[in-house]
Amino acid sequence: MKLSVMMITYNHERFVAHAIESVLAQRVNFDYEIVIGEDCSTDGTRGVVMDFHNRYPERIVPLLRERNLGAMRNFKETLAVCRGEYVALLEGDDYWIHEDKLQAQVDFLDEHTDHAICCHRARFVDETGAGGSRIYPTFKAGSYSIADLFRENWIVTCTVMYRWGSVGALPDWFLTLKMGDWPLHILVAQTGKIRLMEEPMSVYRIHPGGLWSSQPMISRQRGIILMLRALDEYLAFKYTNAIQRTIAESYYMMASLARQECNRRETGKHLVNCIRNGGWRLPSSKRALAGLAAYTLIGSWYKMFSRGKRIRHPL
Repeated sequence: MKLSVMMITYNHERFVAHAIESVLAQRVNFDYEIVIGEDCSTDGTRGVVMDFHNRYPERIVPLLRERNLGAMRNFKETLAVCRGEYVALLEGDDYWIHEDKLQAQVDFLDEHTDHAICCHRARFVDETGAGGSRIYPTFKAGSYSIADLFRENWIVTCTVMYRWGSVGALPDWFLTLKMGDWPLHILVAQTGKIRLMEEPMSVYRIHPGGLWSSQPMISRQRGIILMLRALDEYLAFKYTNAIQRTIAESYYMMASLARQECNRRETGKHLVNCIRNGGWRLPSSKRALAGLAAYTLIGSWYKMFSRGKRIRHPL
């Protein structure tokens, strides 16, 4: 089997047919399978998946969960079933917009054995009410290394194709994370370079039911910190400096959010963690950190002053 398309889906009744159709529309000269982990949806997602399986039994492999596993376990167990030399990811609420996407990526990986990952730009479509769309990432196409992945997750899930087989079983700590794509990109990137193609060939939907995009920003930052610390230990602290910088940025973001909510205690806590992880080395950070520190300290002094005024001393 040349390629496995790995799809996880939960309550995607409105979207999953479009996702599957965009795979079936691919023009390829190799054999592939679509492995779908349907995580015991409460809507009609399972019926849609089974309808496609009945029509394309040789192509679609449905994994019908008897109970809801949760996104991370469903992700891990669906990946484990994939048989392809290469694996492409597509979640049930996204879709592909170029019929030659898979062929182009397979051809590249076949010809460039020093690369472990091939990805491309994606069009982000916001369906939350804000509207609009944008292309991401925007930096130059070309080849990158694992070190370039620690700053941010610039590989969009619906764009990626992996050279499979070198990663092995995913570690147990993987199931404790709030995201599966970013740490998986990094694990695969240990074995080779990353190619970013120029053309956007996928659509990433932003909608209220999105697993990651619907989470509060502070929860996302906590999830990023947890993931990076687990990776740092797993990679034997080889990339600690790069990882700490991103952790510091997450703590800075959390401190800024707490400041917006007028929570001095949380602002101070996140600020201290930011500095402990080298936050003073972040670009243009000194003035911003000083402002957060002043906000925290002024609040502490005001409380001490107010408490002192309320104390009545005997004559």
